[in-house]
Amino acid sequence: MNHSIINNYIGELRTYSKHIKSGEVIITDAPTDNNGKGEAFAPTDLVSSALCSCMTTVMGICAEKGGFKMPNSSAKITKVMSVDPRKIKEIKVELTFEENDLTEAQKKKLKNVGENCPVAKSLHPDINQVITFNF
Repeated sequence: MNHSIINNYIGELRTYSKHIKSGEVIITDAPTDNNGKGEAFAPTDLVSSALCSCMTTVMGICAEKGGFKMPNSSAKITKVMSVDPRKIKEIKVELTFEENDLTEAQKKKLKNVGENCPVAKSLHPDINQVITFNF
């Protein structure tokens, strides 16, 4: 089996993940509210970011296949944790797109594809996904 990521626990509540093909590295750190230093992304931060990244990636694929340009975007992501048990209970993603000339049909298609991306469909149904699209 070809692995795509290696991960090491390197002490002090920190991990090191390396993407084998690209060599890119991500360090995670436990958040300050869970005994960590909060000096890097927490694993749950990466889950929240992955949702947004997956949404915009599949929206870009949809636009390419549909013959139109996916506008550049920026997003504000908020992760809400529950206490008992400690887990992600809500992810809010507010996507704002640069000025564009998308039709209403194109916007609707992009929203649908984004809301149904692989990460969105992989998250537990108890995680409330609040997605806002600002076209």
